[in-house]
Amino acid sequence: MVGMKAKTRSQMHNVARKAKRANIKSLGHAGAAIRLVAKRSVRKKKGPAPAGQPPHTHTKRLPRAIKYAVEKQRGRVVIGPDVESFGTAGKAHEHGGTYKHERYARRPFMGPALEKTKERLPRMWAGTVK
Repeated sequence: MVGMKAKTRSQMHNVARKAKRANIKSLGHAGAAIRLVAKRSVRKKKGPAPAGQPPHTHTKRLPRAIKYAVEKQRGRVVIGPDVESFGTAGKAHEHGGTYKHERYARRPFMGPALEKTKERLPRMWAGTVK
């Protein structure tokens, strides 16, 4: 008769910690990629853009105002024009509406940026947990 004893340790805590860290890093990459596409879609031209097209800028304030931030606790990324530096004009452009008593046609730029980037997003998470 042969006797044997074995001890096992669970590494689930370490795996969960590494997965969370990798997710936060990947969210940052995704936010940066979507932000870049959105910034590039806003062109510097005179006059308003046609309805349904990304807005034109005269001063480049809108592209500079597009920021992203990773919410680590909630595990998500927020991307869009910074309200402190650009006001709510970005919302008026994206969804259509009124800003400073002027009516804006719908000229989305954030939604199309996500659509252009969405096929690349899964690759940003692939192989990140090591």
